[in-house]
Amino acid sequence: MTEFLFQLSFLAAAPFWALMILAPSWSRTRRIAESPLIALPSLAVCLTLLLPLLGDFWSVVTRPTLSGLTELVGTPEALAALWGQIIAWDLLVGRWIYLDSRERGLHPLLMAPVLVLAILLSPIAFPIYLALRIGQKSRAAAR
Repeated sequence: MTEFLFQLSFLAAAPFWALMILAPSWSRTRRIAESPLIALPSLAVCLTLLLPLLGDFWSVVTRPTLSGLTELVGTPEALAALWGQIIAWDLLVGRWIYLDSRERGLHPLLMAPVLVLAILLSPIAFPIYLALRIGQKSRAAAR
């Protein structure tokens, strides 16, 4: 069951990523992405895994130590719950990047690789996108 929920956490987010990457100009994509509720399906999977372990998580997040976190994520259930949280967070970061890039008029072909990177490693995609914003702002000011 844990393996199924682990896979489900990403599958629940995948349709939203597909819309933002493959159909960025479709009016419904923007309407769907405007809602932060798109993260709820992945968070629901996370909570399904997290709630039975809430006591274990609580002690680690209220008194964090590296050894405590290492011990906690040594279980498949805790690691899968954490993965669901990461998936939801990456989706929220990607959602912001998508919406902001649409407002700024950045071309979807430029944004597609950034959004794919956000799926994989949002801590790298986010500063790359911020650099693109700065570059875009500088070009606009130079005109």
